Amino acid sequence: MKKIALLFFYFLSVCFSKTHASFKDEPVGTKIKIAPGYIQGTVEKNGVKSFKGIPFAAPPVGPLRWKAPMPVAAWEGVKTCQAFGPSAMQRTPSPFYMWSEEFLIPKEPIQEDCLYLNVWTNAQKKTDKKPVLVWIHGGGFSSGGSSVPIYDGINLASKGVVYVSINYRVGIFGFFSHPALSQESPMKTSGNYGLLDQIAALQWVKNNIAQFGGDPTNVTIAGQSAGSFAVVSLMASPLAKGLFHKAIAESGAGLLPRNPLSSSQAMPSLKESEEIGKKTMDNLGLFQIDQMRAIPAEELLKKASARNVIIVDGYFMPESIEQIFNQKKQHQVPLLTGWNEDEGLVMGPIKKAQEYRSDIEKQYGSLAQELLTHYPGSNDSIAVQSQLNLSRDLVFGAPNYILATLQSNHGNPVYVYRFTRVVPAYGEYKKFKAFHTAEVPYALSTLHLVNRPWEKADFQLEKTMSSYWINFAKFANPNSKNLPSWQRFSSQNLDIIRLDKEVNMIKLPDFKSLNFFYQKIYLKRQ
Repeated sequence: MKKIALLFFYFLSVCFSKTHASFKDEPVGTKIKIAPGYIQGTVEKNGVKSFKGIPFAAPPVGPLRWKAPMPVAAWEGVKTCQAFGPSAMQRTPSPFYMWSEEFLIPKEPIQEDCLYLNVWTNAQKKTDKKPVLVWIHGGGFSSGGSSVPIYDGINLASKGVVYVSINYRVGIFGFFSHPALSQESPMKTSGNYGLLDQIAALQWVKNNIAQFGGDPTNVTIAGQSAGSFAVVSLMASPLAKGLFHKAIAESGAGLLPRNPLSSSQAMPSLKESEEIGKKTMDNLGLFQIDQMRAIPAEELLKKASARNVIIVDGYFMPESIEQIFNQKKQHQVPLLTGWNEDEGLVMGPIKKAQEYRSDIEKQYGSLAQELLTHYPGSNDSIAVQSQLNLSRDLVFGAPNYILATLQSNHGNPVYVYRFTRVVPAYGEYKKFKAFHTAEVPYALSTLHLVNRPWEKADFQLEKTMSSYWINFAKFANPNSKNLPSWQRFSSQNLDIIRLDKEVNMIKLPDFKSLNFFYQKIYLKRQ
């Protein structure tokens, strides 16, 4: 199987053939030659050139539905790349919870033909070798896309990086497994198609980004929420070797299962996922993969239960993320990671203190009383906050703390943040504070695209955070003159930076509760 996999990626590399082999001081214009043909971009503000809707793989439709991404067919003439390509197939978005429309993809186009990426650059020459930052969108692996307004790349590109945002397949189109799909695959596996799309996009970057003045040997992958989980998965996958050199993981790591005391790993096996796929087909009354591929995408989206889980497929993910990190098999790269103060989400009604304590005792057994010292439920108001904090730490805080600890213990530079800024808001959005995704427009310098009553302090925080992110992409170190010092994190010093109206170093304030999950649950599972 390894031999087949190597042949597959050799084929992929050849088909996406390198276009940066030889050029001297050629200027970076709005017309650029990439492997399949010429593309035409446009000039944005500050002299930044953008190229939107560049196909990086063949449309995954018809017989290519649920197959690894294939190379793009060459085209004649010049392809206009001045508008975003379609977002991956998903339900039409509408604002919910704290996420206004600036945090969502446009309502159209949304299509199964979705494998497009976007590039912003202010490079003047192809030999500029600017650092590259590749943004991987969030959305729970069931929604989202690169055309979300807060992911705009103009401002980061104007600060000196080549910024790339990518699409990938989501939901049942990106994560469906079935024995028949595994059998027809050269790698004898199925699922994780959305992650293979990300590999193909990174391969495209490696082979083409020099044409945009970028340095293919200095690539940082970055993402938030599911995008952060994807970043950590790419850190674990052998297929991503050599495709990136630094990682930014914002609120997501996948290093704990949703049920911490589960005996299973944080991600299911191929066999488990195939069984779910079989049930999906049974529910549709279908028996052949060809029948599944013949269903129109809109109909499949309505009728079939969505799949949005990364699995241990034996190919992209040969073992669980937990096992790979514990065996030091992950890519040893510098890491910038963290999470937000108020991103805990409790699905369903908030429980009163007595019911909360009872549920904890049932779920955590002998560990319940110790957990209740960290997330107490002595009265109803305290229980409310504990449920929010526990939700935050189970999904984001503890997994990202564990990620930082493991990567630091393996000798890599690690920088950890806590975003605590209570984001200004109008109306119903005022109840959300430092919410999930709130840090993204600060880091990507896109506050101007979000309709909020921003204060001077917010634009200063945006300037500081985006500079940290840019510096890390350039040098693997967020620090530079005129910025508050950001010290490296380790399990000994517990130094993190607090990102708020004031930016300053603190000791990890909830170390004991986070370390409870690391010592009493994560390590016990190994």
